Amino acid sequence: MGKRKELKLEIHESGKTIKSQKLCGTNYPVCISFIVVNEFCERFSYYGMKAVLTLYFINYLHWNQNLSTAVYHAFSSLCYFTPILGALIADSWLGKFKTIVYLSVFYVLGHVVKSVGAIPSVGDSTIHIALSMVGLILIAFGTGGIKPCVAAFGGDQFDEEHTNERRKFFSIFYMSINAGSVLSTVITPILRGNVQCFGGDCYALAFGVPAILMVIALVVFISGSGMYKKSPPEGNVLLDVCRCLGLAIKNRWMSSKYDSKRKHWLDWAEEKYPKRLIHEIKMVLRVLVLFIPLPMFWALFDQQVRIQFIRSFPVFCSSLFFQMLNALLILMFVPIFDVVVYPLIGLSVKSLLPLSLFPHSVSKLIGQGYPWQIPQYALMTAGEVMFSIPGIEFSYSQAPANMKSLLQAGWLLTVAFGNVIVLIVAEGAGLDQWMEFLLFAGLLVAVCIIFSIMAYFYTYVDPGELDKLFPDKTVNEDEDDLKKDQTDDTMYLNSIEKSTNM
Repeated sequence: MGKRKELKLEIHESGKTIKSQKLCGTNYPVCISFIVVNEFCERFSYYGMKAVLTLYFINYLHWNQNLSTAVYHAFSSLCYFTPILGALIADSWLGKFKTIVYLSVFYVLGHVVKSVGAIPSVGDSTIHIALSMVGLILIAFGTGGIKPCVAAFGGDQFDEEHTNERRKFFSIFYMSINAGSVLSTVITPILRGNVQCFGGDCYALAFGVPAILMVIALVVFISGSGMYKKSPPEGNVLLDVCRCLGLAIKNRWMSSKYDSKRKHWLDWAEEKYPKRLIHEIKMVLRVLVLFIPLPMFWALFDQQVRIQFIRSFPVFCSSLFFQMLNALLILMFVPIFDVVVYPLIGLSVKSLLPLSLFPHSVSKLIGQGYPWQIPQYALMTAGEVMFSIPGIEFSYSQAPANMKSLLQAGWLLTVAFGNVIVLIVAEGAGLDQWMEFLLFAGLLVAVCIIFSIMAYFYTYVDPGELDKLFPDKTVNEDEDDLKKDQTDDTMYLNSIEKSTNM
């Protein structure tokens, strides 16, 4: 029976034993198909709305170029700052599944409000602006809030021994993002321009279709509820982390030369907080420090969709064309990289992330004329594939179990700060376009060198080892117990100490 599915017993968050179904003799859980379809529909919803947002501001709300630019980038930045809120809710309060469901409801409401605001007969221009802003804020909190949770929730569905399948899942996950982007970027502008309603371009329909897709995304995700592994939240993680950091800094600052030395500055919090929590914070800080240079990648990447350079409708269409080209190239490149490149050089932060920065910076130096555009986008797409997919997988694999969403949010914050860098340079520097491109490309080359050095000294850790070292998450073990038969564990901890000392 070719369609036979393997069954494996898993523990549900309620404590009940449920059956985890596998796809046709593979190690892929059936439930990931619901997650991938959900992501496709959600990305269709988001990018479909953004595809016509600029024209909506200019042609429907009659805003000028500068105001449209400011609001567009503010909205984009908010979408990548709000993931930290969703991560906190998921890891500390509701869990990933409920967080995705509840925030998706806000997401749907935002699309509905945005669509209603595009109906001419609903109030005057003030009402339209108010509804549009409320809708965009709800969408930003919805899409941003679920971003770190969906990827981490998908990774949770795999058994620890199936790391290769989980890595391939993140590639499939990223392909679904770009498949939704391609279709929505084609369909929603057609709906706006070719369908007439209320005596003009039908923005209400162009915003309404993404709303319908978001409803479908929510329904599909909930449909797989009985198959998911749902890890329960473990209390207010962020509050514990902040208090632990505060106590460590306070004790370190107030310590005297007569106090015993500590291997790591966070060890000054051992008098109050469990050693497991301290080591989990060390793991997260190591990764976050590694992320510091990465916003420059997204700052340069954002140049291809800069709204400031949209001067006319034909140029706007050209921008949409190259966005679609970028997404199509990703759909082509991901399988190639997954089968050839990743196995050849190894999927690791030491190899792929530094390498990914070079083609992206070089692409801005080979010319800005239209004949050069396709090679440029091919190089940028290669860099994006080598950067984004390993970044998502790395953020998941190096995070403690109770901080998976939090570290995914940290990864997404690199995008937000990249947008902030663009706004600062674009609005404050006053440079010509070619000078901006040259500046960003040069900065990214410098960042690539810095990041390569940082990645070289990074030591991979296995979060699962913490369960062996600290079986009780809330109690400190005696030092004598920790020293017994733990030579390998000591080496593991030393790798953390070495990489996070300040």
